[in-house]
Amino acid sequence: MKIFYKIIPVFFVLLIVTVLISGKKREDEKKGIITYTEGQVKSKNPEMENWRDAFVNTEIFSGDKVRTYNRSRAEIDLVQLDVIRLAPQTIIDIVKLYEETKDRKIKTKIDVKQGEIWASIHEIEMDTEFDVSAPIAAAAITGTTLRFRVEADSTTILKVYKGEVLITNAPEKKDLKPRSLIPHEIPGPTEIPGPREVTKEEWLYIVQSMQQVKIDKNGKIISKGKFKADDVDEKTDWVKWNRMRDLQRNKKLR
Repeated sequence: MKIFYKIIPVFFVLLIVTVLISGKKREDEKKGIITYTEGQVKSKNPEMENWRDAFVNTEIFSGDKVRTYNRSRAEIDLVQLDVIRLAPQTIIDIVKLYEETKDRKIKTKIDVKQGEIWASIHEIEMDTEFDVSAPIAAAAITGTTLRFRVEADSTTILKVYKGEVLITNAPEKKDLKPRSLIPHEIPGPTEIPGPREVTKEEWLYIVQSMQQVKIDKNGKIISKGKFKADDVDEKTDWVKWNRMRDLQRNKKLR
């Protein structure tokens, strides 16, 4: 019985030390801060089974997930450089947050599981990578303002307002040559090949300012082209709110 009582204090000491070390490790990491919430917003880290309420000033680290519910919004300030905003009923996974890779690049990767985000990303440097991905496509950002939406069936829509984005349905392929989303010339007639096995086309496109692309659940482009600021989709409360937040933020940074 005496041995049992001696073990208990040692166990609790080890537990406290583990918690403190874990907490210190997170404090040393690059982090984001939730700077705005509306409605019900929750987050969870890899060690948590259940979601917890997230409020303004909640810290977000690599590996954390954030979600919004019906009639809810959230804004995350990433190391005071970049901003990600979540529309209602959105779930994102912060896979990497300014982490150094083996080739000494600073990598940020955000998976959009469902819903829509608005991102304002500063100009990316040569040794930095910032990727936003969906189940069927991945977008490499070079410094831009964009909207990225993943629908229930994984259909993905990307709209770029400023700058440019490289988007592909084969992110593991490093030898794909980027193509312009809007070709400058129309190719002439070509010979139609005979019957052959149909394979998934792998593509990489450059999406520039005021261009959009829609991709189906199989990674095939449904539509692509330009959009206008006076389109109906650009007059929604979601777009107006993001433009207002961007304007307020830019004034503070001046």
